[in-house]
Amino acid sequence: MARWAPTRKLSVSSRLRLRWQVVFVLFATLFAASCAEIKQPQPEAFISDTKPPPKQEIRWSNGNTPKSFDPAKALAAPETDVVRAIFEGLTTLDPKTLDALPAVAESWSSEDSRVWTFRLRDDARWTNGKPVTAKNFVDSWKRLAELPTLAANRELLANIKGLGEEAAKAAELPSEPADKKAVASPSTLPEKPTAAPRPEELREIKTREESHGESEKKAIASSTGVEATSDLELRVELKRPDPDFPKLVANPVFFPVYGRAEELDSADAEPPEVSNGPFTVITSDKTGVVLERSKTYWNKVAVAPDRVVFVPHTTADAALEAYKKGDIDVLTNAAFSPLALKLLAPFDDFRQTTHSAINLYEVNTNNKILADRRVREALAISIDRQKIAEGELDGSTSPATRFLPTESPDAATGLVFDAERAKELLERSGFPDGENFPALKLVVNRNDAQQRIARTAARMWKQNLNIEVNVVPVETSEIEAVRAAGDYDLLRRGVVLPTTDEVVAMQTIFGAEKKIAKPEGPGGPLVQSPTPSPTPVQHLLTDPAASDQLPPVVAAQPYSQEAALYDLSAIPIYFPRSFALIKPYVTGFELNSLDAVVLTDVKIDPNWQPAASK
Repeated sequence: MARWAPTRKLSVSSRLRLRWQVVFVLFATLFAASCAEIKQPQPEAFISDTKPPPKQEIRWSNGNTPKSFDPAKALAAPETDVVRAIFEGLTTLDPKTLDALPAVAESWSSEDSRVWTFRLRDDARWTNGKPVTAKNFVDSWKRLAELPTLAANRELLANIKGLGEEAAKAAELPSEPADKKAVASPSTLPEKPTAAPRPEELREIKTREESHGESEKKAIASSTGVEATSDLELRVELKRPDPDFPKLVANPVFFPVYGRAEELDSADAEPPEVSNGPFTVITSDKTGVVLERSKTYWNKVAVAPDRVVFVPHTTADAALEAYKKGDIDVLTNAAFSPLALKLLAPFDDFRQTTHSAINLYEVNTNNKILADRRVREALAISIDRQKIAEGELDGSTSPATRFLPTESPDAATGLVFDAERAKELLERSGFPDGENFPALKLVVNRNDAQQRIARTAARMWKQNLNIEVNVVPVETSEIEAVRAAGDYDLLRRGVVLPTTDEVVAMQTIFGAEKKIAKPEGPGGPLVQSPTPSPTPVQHLLTDPAASDQLPPVVAAQPYSQEAALYDLSAIPIYFPRSFALIKPYVTGFELNSLDAVVLTDVKIDPNWQPAASK
């Protein structure tokens, strides 16, 4: 039989404590439920929600007003953007992959990558209605070789039989300072070569070129490897095989001009009277350049924009304000500060990509110490490029572990930071813990950012190798003179690469030919192929013992990226980045490393609407 047990009474204090506990649980439950319903405010997706314009008109701010409309002088934006819109070459580039696509040439072929045949389409027309012929290209390329002091990227001619030699001879004329080329820009943002010369410079250079004489021009006309075998067939003979040649001729300097195109020689940046691209120039003045869709373009039905308006800006702040107000749809080629880039980064209409340029430290291999490849590799792999890119450059650049930029760099095929291996290499070269290693002289242009980067690299060399590197700043205009005199151990250079053609890109950095020592394979004889294969090069970059294999120097040959990584006569530091702001209703505007925008693919989406606020 169960017994009854009396219930224990709670004290007053216990009852009060229990009551407050129940109240707290109920309050917490209600608060959590209410928080679940109240969502935190989301940041704006775009810098400004501007409604799409009522018509197919692209308003693009890409720098100041263009200084020339001549394809032969199109070195950088804004000139290259306008030239790509109003002229068309043999090929164009896929804006996403940068592969060569048909343009005026509907097809091309080569059996050995040395002799190329381009077949032109029969419906390509100039704006005067006349057909675009192979002879137009022959004449335009010869004109390019005749004007090297005015021409952009003259090194692109180097591998074309005849044209390269004649352009090199003509280039011996007095020309603009070396810093006008794609070298030694002081900016830490995407480095762009200086645009076309100012009007007074054009007059002076043109006067010098007229004194060059007609005999050189006749020599060019009779010795080139460029021939119109028919109205619609162009034959090009190269000095060396180049499987990427169709990509090279997509560069604006290879675009044709009509006849003598004397108006393009004007110092006042006159637009062409006749062109062959998807757009034509309607007006051009200090307020900007207005283009309209060409009525004679062979593929005009595929061109979406009716009009493109280039709106100049003199400062990045002014351009950004115009973008926020909705006065422009696209903003490129603006020198944003690192702080501005951080503020812009979260927005969906902010774009960035690795720019086709490299900053490097050239090594003076005439220095007996630096002639030892083991020392050069020790210097190269004892730099933490990631720290430089993120620390000194605030993330506005990408670390360069190789010489040619790609969107997906593979660290296994480049220079990996390895302080221990660097110490071992230096010890095997006769300098354990940096003992008795002479102080090196690193020459950089007098720019705050470049001096900071150089001092950071010097600290890394001191910390990781126990060697002294003295940073010597000079004016940008003096860099080439220092280089020519050999008055340096390490020299900072910035090089813009105008093409994805590897052969030409490496020539742009190192020159057409260079004597290099070829590496041996892991167990085989000295490699005798035109360029070292990736396997032996990687063997030397990963196996410490292999670095003592120092084969003899062989005959001069074209540089490949693999050969350059083995030789390390220069140390890559970082790749600049390109930035853009693109309204969400603008489709088809692809940012790529070459800044090669295909305007025919760009259009306005009139149905785009900003997301509803919640």
